[in-house]
Amino acid sequence: MKKLIVWTPGEIEYGTAWHWQKKIHALRREEKLSDTLILLEHPHVYTIGRHGDRRNILFDEKTLREKRVSVYPVDRGGDVTYHGPGQLVGYPIFNYRQLGFSTRLFVRAVEDLILQYLTDLGFKPCLDPQYPGVWIGQNKICAIGLRVVNDISMHGFALNINPDLSLFSGIIACGIQDRGVTSFEKENIKIPDNETVYSRISELFIQKFGFDACQRFSDSSVDPFMS
Repeated sequence: MKKLIVWTPGEIEYGTAWHWQKKIHALRREEKLSDTLILLEHPHVYTIGRHGDRRNILFDEKTLREKRVSVYPVDRGGDVTYHGPGQLVGYPIFNYRQLGFSTRLFVRAVEDLILQYLTDLGFKPCLDPQYPGVWIGQNKICAIGLRVVNDISMHGFALNINPDLSLFSGIIACGIQDRGVTSFEKENIKIPDNETVYSRISELFIQKFGFDACQRFSDSSVDPFMS
């Protein structure tokens, strides 16, 4: 039986969530844990990928402090991106080879399920062969940046529901200078409640990757992976 664990702990500081990712990744590698999907939000943070350029953060240190934006260099692909309240962040920590996917097809499968989710809500999303992620016209609505170690994924996607888009002005998002960002709110799409989003995204992951069962945790005060 292929079981998916879904954890929805709420709004979690980025460093804490990154620690969880690395811990879960190690457990998955040792076959001590099933494939796991974390769905959460972060306080304001800019993250810089392995090949990113710190100069793509445009705010100076004083502005970052005033706006309470943290900065984390991380080990995913891609350049600089923003996470914050109102943005759904998903971390699929999957042994995708066991699920029958190559690296390229795994990334495409994540893009496809986000495309399906947005289409069902009335968007007209698209992919761009030049850049990863999901777009509405020339504006990115969902960033995707993964890292793979021993055929197990880390990091994931960030879907803009109703974040403060002004904070994207503090970076050159993903190092792309001639594109914008958008959100459900900016596109005048009705904003669903968090539980509705979590449930539907979980369903799409189950369908796309062929899981037989799902176990859900939602308590942010308890680490279900401690034992």
